[in-house]
Amino acid sequence: MSRKLVVFSIALFFVPLGMTAQEIAKTNTGNTERGDDRLIFQTSQPWTARTNIDAGAAMVYGIGPRMLPNLQSWREHAYIGDVMTGVAWGSYQDYLEGHFDGHNHMDQAQMDSTGNKILHGGNASVPYISPGNSYGRYLSQGVRRALDAGVQSVFLEEPEFWARSGWEDNFKREWKAFYGEEWQAPNSSVDAQYRASKLKYFLYRRALGQVFDAAKEYGRENGRTIRCYVATHSLINYANWRIVSPESSLLAVGADGYIAQVWTGTARTPNYYNGIRKERTFETAFLEYGSMQNLARASGRPIWYLNDPIEDDPNHDWDDYRANWESTLTASLLQPDVWRYEIMPWPERVFNSQHPIRTVTAINKSIKELEQTPVGTGLGGFGPEPAVERTGIPKAYETELQSVIRALGDMKQENVEWLEAGTKNVGILVSDTMMFERADPFSSDAALGSFYGLALPLVTHGVPAEPAQIESATTPGFLDHFKILLLTYEGQKPPKPEFHDVLAQWVRNGGALVVVDNDDDPYNGVREWWNAAPNSYKTPREDLFARLGISEDATGVYRAGRGIILSDRESPASLTHGSDGGEIVRRLVRRAAEAIHLRWTETSALVLRRGPYLVASGLDESIPAAAPYVIHGRFVNLFDPNLAVLTRAELAPNSRMLLVDLDRMKRDEAPHVIAASCRLSNERSAAGRLTFDMEGIADTNAVIRITASRRPAKLIAGGVAVPPGEYEMSTGTLLIRLQNSTSPMQVEIDMGQ
Repeated sequence: MSRKLVVFSIALFFVPLGMTAQEIAKTNTGNTERGDDRLIFQTSQPWTARTNIDAGAAMVYGIGPRMLPNLQSWREHAYIGDVMTGVAWGSYQDYLEGHFDGHNHMDQAQMDSTGNKILHGGNASVPYISPGNSYGRYLSQGVRRALDAGVQSVFLEEPEFWARSGWEDNFKREWKAFYGEEWQAPNSSVDAQYRASKLKYFLYRRALGQVFDAAKEYGRENGRTIRCYVATHSLINYANWRIVSPESSLLAVGADGYIAQVWTGTARTPNYYNGIRKERTFETAFLEYGSMQNLARASGRPIWYLNDPIEDDPNHDWDDYRANWESTLTASLLQPDVWRYEIMPWPERVFNSQHPIRTVTAINKSIKELEQTPVGTGLGGFGPEPAVERTGIPKAYETELQSVIRALGDMKQENVEWLEAGTKNVGILVSDTMMFERADPFSSDAALGSFYGLALPLVTHGVPAEPAQIESATTPGFLDHFKILLLTYEGQKPPKPEFHDVLAQWVRNGGALVVVDNDDDPYNGVREWWNAAPNSYKTPREDLFARLGISEDATGVYRAGRGIILSDRESPASLTHGSDGGEIVRRLVRRAAEAIHLRWTETSALVLRRGPYLVASGLDESIPAAAPYVIHGRFVNLFDPNLAVLTRAELAPNSRMLLVDLDRMKRDEAPHVIAASCRLSNERSAAGRLTFDMEGIADTNAVIRITASRRPAKLIAGGVAVPPGEYEMSTGTLLIRLQNSTSPMQVEIDMGQ
């Protein structure tokens, strides 16, 4: 996900540093002290005191010379040692230049219509790869070295084919082999563009399938279970950024699950709603995570949600990073079925890099204000532009991060329920083909309005709408989760006719289908199953309506079995540009809900309980004049570095909260930890006495809140008495302030008699 990161080699020939692969493999006994892999992170560096992260597994990035010593470093500190490597790009000069198999493969560099190679991060030696058949074998050999080192899980990152590519010689050869005809320039017609995208989709599916097969065969030969996961952006983001990737189909060729790479960098991409273009980080992230949740739900395979406390763009300020991280984190926690997390990429970047105190935008605004101040006041004039001051991560932020990370490891809860949300079980049907209509000669709406035009009106009004994968719909029972589905074929197409059979049966069983489509999409005319003999439909929508037994030009509400179809002949993308577009969509969905006697509700907040945790978001652009949602009780605020205790929490628009509900904590007399900005182990509690070991990231503050009915008679940390000024009582709790250490330090609290 980090496009400005230095790329590390996957070269097949190198001299190992330090231990051999066999020696390192013997140390891979698993993570017994830190627990399982529900919390993971990726890193390009060895362990350091400033990256002593509270997580179970470190994904060492790259399979080059640094892989072995980096793996050993993390394993020595009790982490599971996994490996992650890029799929579409890397320092693959040995492959490109012919050292791998004696054949030069420079013609597999993705190329645009002007003949320019498409480069990763602008690095001329690191092009995006157009994968030939030999490329999968090359990646497989690189992965094998990680397996020789004892790695049990391999994470393959970002299989990406740019929509603007397709002019490289390899692609031309693959076109002829795939279609049995000469290559056509992708920008020569919408049909050529659609077929080019289908081929790109196939080529990375083939390459990854080769790696999966090789890894599983290695496991069988060596009596080991090897798992292969794919780290990928969401379908929504890939379509928005004009990238083709074999998103949903990877499970069918051997992927064991996903990392959903959703973070500030993807979620802050501006979109339109009610005619206004702006960043909607929370709403966009909610939909991106939701699309990945339903992808995993169809298979039952694991998925991790990524969050990034910074992002790839280094020029935002720390306040911006923090606010957007809280938004994406909250959006991820509002997905009820997921409880595994990649807590960050590149901890070395988070805890060691420097970023602006104030953004360039804020500085320029200040300059403008000074320019408008009258000369002679001592404030005006046209002085030189001030330098952007940079600083390391603020202490408050690094404390907050550690408190939240500890809580993330506790999100697998039995009691998960919505406390405040609008009508549930509403889905927006999406297909991987959304990525196939994103380049010349005609691209779907630039801001992906065909999707956001249907989704944002619901999420902004508290309806936890879920993008539902069309490719997963034929999985038995997948659609049973939904009561209302929204569908458009503007900007996407149904890949197989079987989907219409399943969807029509879902309607007859009692579902409400809302179809919003004006049939103006030029891609309706591409050579596909709905217009190929024996079919002769102009659009896939006409085929669906025929299966439902209604006229192809039907508008309004129609019954089919126990369910209904509501047809509206408008463009979802056009609705994003009108000030009333959101209300038009909600009116349609309300009407569909009424037709199946489903109670329709809207809210100005989303609040989800996960055991003792409350995840909450106040919604922007929501119900006009709605009073803020208020939560009453006793809570610890995990977004507060002081772990403040609240008795009232008001969800203003665009606010986020992650709270520990004190009234849901165990009620026995023994003190216990509520929240902490450090890793805790060996917690033992008896009446009036609590002990535990703590450790964390070097040079950071450890803030710990525990239940306590009175001030402690004795508080000792690392064998030293803690001065009374370092702890305080509040609302039946005790707050302790210490310094984190990378070595476990015992804390003993004696409440006395």
